[in-house]
Amino acid sequence: MVRFVTGKQLGDIETVYAIVHTGGRQFRMEPDATLRIPKIDAEVGQTFDFDRVLLVQGDSGTTVGKPTVDGAKVVAEVLEQGRDKKIIIFKKKRRKRYQRKNGHRQPFTAIRIKEIVA
Repeated sequence: MVRFVTGKQLGDIETVYAIVHTGGRQFRMEPDATLRIPKIDAEVGQTFDFDRVLLVQGDSGTTVGKPTVDGAKVVAEVLEQGRDKKIIIFKKKRRKRYQRKNGHRQPFTAIRIKEIVA
């Protein structure tokens, strides 16, 4: 009998992750993951602690903060500071000779998650 396995099975080990609020958005962070987040003030190679942890999923279960989890933090290493690709904003009102063209490059920080302390 051939059995196809799709998705997570009941016996699988749960992954450890945390939901962190930074830069006005929420990010799911797992150990050894690389993310691009809105710019933070840190030098390349420096470690940075995210202390605004909203949720932690681990081996012992899920902990949801009210609004944050007490004593939890995510330690990350800064890999790169850069700017994203250019976004063009074009506004036009027809028959009124109104056109405005503007561009914007959002600064970002690339990080690698080292550990999640719960």
